[in-house]
Parts: sequence; C-alpha cells; structure tokens
Amino acid sequence: MDTYIPRRLGVAAAAALSALLVVACSAAESSTPKTAPDVVEKPTTSEEPEPTPERKPYTISFGGDVHFEGVLRSRLDANPRTALGPIAKVLSRSDLAMVNLETAITTGGTRAPGKQFTFRAPASALLALKSAGVDVASMANNHGMDYMESGLADSLAAIKRSKFPVVGVGENEAEAYRPWRTTVNGNRVAIIGATQVLDAEFVQAWTAAGDKGGLASAKNEARLLQEVRRARKNSDTVIVHLHWGTELQKCPNEAQRGLAPKLVAAGADVVVGGHAHILLGSGYLKNGYVNYGMGNFAFYNWGPDTGRTGVLTLTIDGRNVLKDQWTPAAIQGGVPVPLTGANRQQALAGWKSLRGCAGLAPRPS
Repeated sequence: MDTYIPRRLGVAAAAALSALLVVACSAAESSTPKTAPDVVEKPTTSEEPEPTPERKPYTISFGGDVHFEGVLRSRLDANPRTALGPIAKVLSRSDLAMVNLETAITTGGTRAPGKQFTFRAPASALLALKSAGVDVASMANNHGMDYMESGLADSLAAIKRSKFPVVGVGENEAEAYRPWRTTVNGNRVAIIGATQVLDAEFVQAWTAAGDKGGLASAKNEARLLQEVRRARKNSDTVIVHLHWGTELQKCPNEAQRGLAPKLVAAGADVVVGGHAHILLGSGYLKNGYVNYGMGNFAFYNWGPDTGRTGVLTLTIDGRNVLKDQWTPAAIQGGVPVPLTGANRQQALAGWKSLRGCAGLAPRPS
C-alpha cells in the first residue's frame, strides 16, 4: 500500500508566518549598509550526518464497523464529504484514524451465493472516509468479498484510483497481509489487517493465497504472526486490526483469547477490532493494548445495545501505549453522535466495566 501522509497541517498559519518573515527581512536589508561580513560561514558538506528527527508521542483513533447501506447510502449519495456526520470532528483531532470498512466497493459484481446479508458501496465511500478524517481502513472482514471475485477486482481498482490506504485485502497474498506504513511524530507505524471471521463455505475462495487475490485471514495464524514479526523488525509501533468475536456476545470468545497473546508475543503493540455488533472490553495484555470489540460505528440498523458506539483514542510513544481515551457516542440516523452530560458519563462507566470479563488490565503489567 502507498504511504498516506496524515493531514492536519496548518497551511494558513505557515503562509502567514512566511509573509511576515519576508517583510521583516526586506526592512532589515534597506536599513543596514551592505558591507562584507566579518565572519564567513563554513559551507555544509554532504558528509555531515542528517539530524535524527525527535520522536514524540502521537494519537490514533479507532472507530468500529462501517458500511453504507440503507440510510447511510442516502447520506453518501447526498454528500460523501459529510456522510459520517459529527463524529468526523473526533476522528480529525487525532494524528491518525482507522475504521473497519465492512463492505465491498463495487456497484456490480456477483452476489455471494447463499449469504443472507451482503453489502456493497460505490467508490465514493472511500471519499466519505477520507473526508471524515479517516487515514486508513481494513477490508479484512466477512463482507469484504460479498460480491466475489469481480467485486474484489472493482474494490482493488477503486482503492488504487483513490490512493486511500486499505489493508487486509489484495490482488495476491503478499499484498493482502502487507502492512500500511507511515511515520508520525518520528514514530514508524505499521498497521496490518486480518479477519478471524469468514463463512465456512467461503474460507478458501476468499482467502488470499500465493498469487490468488483475496483477504488476509487470521485463521492462517502462522502467516499472520510471520507478518507481525517482520513488521516488528523495522517499526516503532506495530498495530494489528482484526475482525473477530461472536455476534452479540459481550465477552471475548476462545478464538480471540487464543490469538491475542500470540500477537503480542510476536511483537504487536496494539490489537484492535470488531464484528460482534456490540462493544467489548479494552485494556492491557502484558505490555500490549488489546480491544476485543469496537461494535458498530456507521451502520444501517441499531438498537439499545447495537447502537452503543464511540471512538477509542490511544496515545502512543514507540511501543508504549501511554493513554487510552473513550469518546462515547450513540448511533442516530446511521451515524455516531457523541454523547454529552450525564449520558456521556454513564456510557463511559459502562465501557470501562466491559474490561471485567475480557481478562485485560487498566494499565500495563
């Protein structure tokens, strides 16, 4: 995947400062006699080492599962730049932001036979994510190839045209498992996407293998762990984004509990994901940070439990997750709306309580 440079640069401020410097320099030149300088500076040479950028903490925000069905498709068609609504302000405040894109990016394709629910969206979905402040998405999930091989080809073409980074999918195995890399505040960040959830009848057809395109499957643990170890060698932060869990089950399942410590041991600093349609616990597993369920985020249907959502923001310095912050929200009209007042405090307390059955700690051990 191509490196996508995060946004949030103060262009107007930089331009104003440059103008002031030009004026100041012009005034100084007109009032000072142009005599030969007393000291001649030594010219720099190419042999002098480049200064190493100072590494500083950065923030990354995660949202849950996103598609553009039902009311969300109407929002997308009306204006993709505002399709995710007010949650965009929360995502844009972080240096990086990521979601799970739970849909094929195609308007055609062949619907997966026998599937009750299949999702697809036009290429404008990628513009909607980018406009909402999202920097990278994963398509490694049980809906990423809902429109089979032709839908996959359309998805990959749309991703390439948009230059929007998407992990967990590719035209071959190496591309599907390959991390997206970027550098933030001097931190070299690698993000890998994979899915632990695939319908049994589609596991072989949808899994990328050799020259065959498809999704990065966490069911192939050895292959996923190999990629994590490889990323560890030349990254400051390694993040694994997973599609995992059991639908509507409030505690992590056996497969999640089995995989998370293996990923941390292999070198993952953050493991985060979703699928269950509800929120699950977050916290520390030894020195790694694990989230077992981000729930729905931008979703066409919601209820008392499935409509609870939010943004998880981590402050990270290299391998160390210094802080986690939860911004509670509720799905209204298909999109997350941040909560305020007593509702916010109640939702925040509820989110912290989910850690109880997850076997995670509030701080690193």
